[in-house]
Amino acid sequence: MKFNINKWTLGLAAVGAVSMASAVRADDAPKLSPVETALSSTVISGYVSASANYQASPAPANVGSSIAGAIPLQGGKANGFNLDVVKLSIAKAQDESPWAAGYQVDLLFGPDAVGWNPSPGAANSEVSISQAYVALRTPVGNGIDWKIGVFNTVVGYEAFDTASNPNYTRSWGWAVEPTEHTGILATYKVVDALTVSAGVANTLTAGINARNLYKSTTSNENNGVWNKTLMGSVTLTAPSSWGWASGSALYAGMVYGFANSGYSTLGAGGKQGGNQANYYVGSTLNTPWKSVTFGASLDYVQNLGGGAVGNNPLSIHADDIVAAVYNTIKVTDKLSFNSRAEYWEIDGQGSTGTYVNPLGKTQLETGSDNGISLTETVEYDLWANVVSRLEVRYDHILGGSWNSPFFSAGYFAPTGASVSRTAVGLYANVVYKF
Repeated sequence: MKFNINKWTLGLAAVGAVSMASAVRADDAPKLSPVETALSSTVISGYVSASANYQASPAPANVGSSIAGAIPLQGGKANGFNLDVVKLSIAKAQDESPWAAGYQVDLLFGPDAVGWNPSPGAANSEVSISQAYVALRTPVGNGIDWKIGVFNTVVGYEAFDTASNPNYTRSWGWAVEPTEHTGILATYKVVDALTVSAGVANTLTAGINARNLYKSTTSNENNGVWNKTLMGSVTLTAPSSWGWASGSALYAGMVYGFANSGYSTLGAGGKQGGNQANYYVGSTLNTPWKSVTFGASLDYVQNLGGGAVGNNPLSIHADDIVAAVYNTIKVTDKLSFNSRAEYWEIDGQGSTGTYVNPLGKTQLETGSDNGISLTETVEYDLWANVVSRLEVRYDHILGGSWNSPFFSAGYFAPTGASVSRTAVGLYANVVYKF
C-alpha cells in the first residue's frame, strides 16, 4: 500500500499525537466540503482551576489589609475553597503555507474573569474574552505572522494560565505588567535563534476596544485619542550546537502607552493619568542536569498607572523595580519542586512637588517601600491531565519611608495597594486540562 499522507499528519504521528493507522485512515477518507474542512481543523481545549487558600499570618481579622490580599487574583480568596477560573479555547492553527490564516479565541468564566479584559459596560462580568484574534501570514522574507484583535502582551515571565507557570500564585512582576491589548502585532523569525515582534494597540492596560481618553483640561477636551500604545520584543534561543544549554532563551521587551483614563480635580486645579512604560528582561537556562532548570526576570515600570498610586488624593509619579529568580527540580515525571524568590521596590514622588511639614519646613513629597517574596511549590501530578500543587508563600516588606502627610500609615505593595507588612499563606491548586 502506498502512503499518501501530508506532512502535518506525519508530524503528529511522529510525536505520538496520532497513530499511523489513524493517519492512513484520515488520509484515505473522502474529501470534505470547505465548511467541514474548516471545522475539522478547529481545536477546542481549556482547563478548570480550583484552589484552597489558608492565611497562616496575619490573623483572620487582619487578612483584609494583608499584603497577601494584593497578590494578583487572590483578593477575596483567603481562608477557604475557591473556583478560580474556567477557560475555553477555540482555535485553528496556521499551517506553513505562504498565505496561512487561523484564529484564536480564549474565553474565561468565573471569579478570575471579573475585570480581566472588560468590554465597555462589562467590568463586573464573570465572563471575559482573554484573547480573540485573527492570525495571518504574509510571505515577506521568512514570513511575517500577524495577530489582529485582542492578544496577550509581549512582556513577562509568567502567564495568566496558572498551569503554565512554575508556581500557583503569580509574581509581583506579573502584577505590574500589562496583560492584553487590542491592536495588531507582527512577529518575524529572522533566523532560528532570533525572533522579533512589534505592535501597536489602543491602550497599555486591558480593555477590549478601550481608547486613550487622556484629558488635558476639565472641559473634557480629548487631546489624546490618537495616542496609541507601542510594543516590541526580541527573543534569542540557544541553538542545538550549544550542548546542554540548547533551548535556553533570553527575552527583552517593552510596552509604552497610556495607562489611566481617569480625571480628578483638586480645588481649582486637577491631576490626570498619563503614560506608563514597562521594560522587561527575562531568561530561561537549561543545565547539564536535565532535571534542573533556572529562570530570571527583571521588570522596570516607569510612572506606574500613569501617575497615580494608592489612596493618595494627589497623583504621584511612582516607579517599580521587580527582580525574580526561578528554579525547577524535576525529580520524576510526576514530582517536581518549583522555587521563586523576588525582590521589589516602589519609589514615588508627589506631583505637586512640595508640602509644608508640621515644623513649617517645605519638603518634597518622596518615598520608597521595598520587600521580598519567597514561594515554594511542590507539584505531584497523580492523575492524567491534572496538575496538582501545594504551595507556601512568604511576603515581607523590608521597610519604607514617605515624607508626605498623604502616606503617613502602612506600606505599599508593588501595585500601589496600601497593605500591612508581612503575610504567610498556604495554597493548594488543582487544574484539569482538556
